[in-house]
Amino acid sequence: MEQALRAAALRVTAPRVATLDAVGRHAHADTDTVIRAVREQLPAVSHQAVYDSLHALTEAGLVRRIQPHGMVARYESRVGDNHHHLVCRSCDLIVDVACQHGAAPCMMPADPRGFAVDEAELIFWGLCPDCQARTSEAPVAS
Repeated sequence: MEQALRAAALRVTAPRVATLDAVGRHAHADTDTVIRAVREQLPAVSHQAVYDSLHALTEAGLVRRIQPHGMVARYESRVGDNHHHLVCRSCDLIVDVACQHGAAPCMMPADPRGFAVDEAELIFWGLCPDCQARTSEAPVAS
């Protein structure tokens, strides 16, 4: 992690190392989850230090921030591979899914209006297998 920070031209600090580690251990974690995980290593770390670390890591491309509609921001360490996400409408589970196209951008707008498009973010919504099973097991009201 220290090498990754240096390679991204970031100063190596304990909060940044712990934050990068926490995001790596907790895929699609929200900020509160990251803070709790960082505090396991650095009990006295402030919320602001973690927020600042998440911002710096995201800006440097070491962490990816996603925010599906209606949800809080989530963070992941899987970056640079043009993957997408499946989100469960019931339990908010988020899982990675490979892009069928491969290279970015995998989709283009019909009229890019002069933009040089280099990325497309795609989120698939539905019910995960566990929520599907719970839904099919629910008793039918009479």
